[in-house]
Amino acid sequence: MHPALRAISERRLGIFTTADALGAGYGASEIRALCRSGSWVRLRRGVLIDVAALVAAEATGRRYDIDCLAVLLSLDRPSAVLSHASAARLWEFPTPRTIEPVFRLTDPVQWRRGRDYLVTCAPLSAGERWRTGPLPLTSAARTLVDCAREWPLEDAVVAMDAALLAERLTPDDLRRATAAVHHWRGAGRAARATAHADGRAESPLETRGRLRIVGAGFPAPELQVEVRTGGRLVGVVDAWFDEAAIAVEFDGQVKYADPWRGRAPERVLWEEKRREDELRALDIRVARLADADVGSGWPRVERRLRELLAVPGPAVRRFTATPRLAGVRRTG
Repeated sequence: MHPALRAISERRLGIFTTADALGAGYGASEIRALCRSGSWVRLRRGVLIDVAALVAAEATGRRYDIDCLAVLLSLDRPSAVLSHASAARLWEFPTPRTIEPVFRLTDPVQWRRGRDYLVTCAPLSAGERWRTGPLPLTSAARTLVDCAREWPLEDAVVAMDAALLAERLTPDDLRRATAAVHHWRGAGRAARATAHADGRAESPLETRGRLRIVGAGFPAPELQVEVRTGGRLVGVVDAWFDEAAIAVEFDGQVKYADPWRGRAPERVLWEEKRREDELRALDIRVARLADADVGSGWPRVERRLRELLAVPGPAVRRFTATPRLAGVRRTG
């Protein structure tokens, strides 16, 4: 590859345009021949990439970044940025599986729709513009609010909880971004999602379970509560009803299939059992919820929780229960 064209492509994840290649001295017939031979891959009309760069991007999980940048270059609109679900994916926030597979962008100048992209015309302040490498996108707060204006409440809160847990933004950032769009379509949906967001939730299951609990009319439980006895930490429970001394644990399969910090699945199961035994020995009742329990199995779980909450906790407590201020990211 010509050094000038290589320099351009290296700044763009390996991508370049037909105009870039022509400017570097390649002829139109030469470009067509390189594409026919497979040396270059045509991503979109007028947007190309060297096949080695494409293979490397796919091997490192950056194919979506490549496709996003290809859309931007093909549209050739400097004022446009990636937004909504596309920006959420780039921020690595959880996105719904059922979302429409289109690239989402926002442009303060003009609306536009194509076969696999949608450009929304909406204002963008300087603080709402972000950049990761060559990719312009909306800020974390603006991204979450734009998504929440369109997504179901549960999906929006899952993304917000994950973003807060990862410290991509603060609760105040989220509230300000929500207030800024109070007169936009879907603003009420965004406000409801923001009101329910809590960065102490350490998994989508914990978020979904918390929303189920609140939606059933139960008091909102405290999250990530340290239970201690004699000054010793017995464990940190996912959710806690203090008056009834009930611990709620959310058991996602990933805990056992891909244990945190290199622990074997057998070790995780053993530690969970020992911890639960200790909690019950302190007259703490424990309710465990799995994915199915917050889905089709919820009616049964709701009845069980009502039964548990109807009985007060122990009159004499041999433990203390203290909520943590923040959750812990479960990374390796």
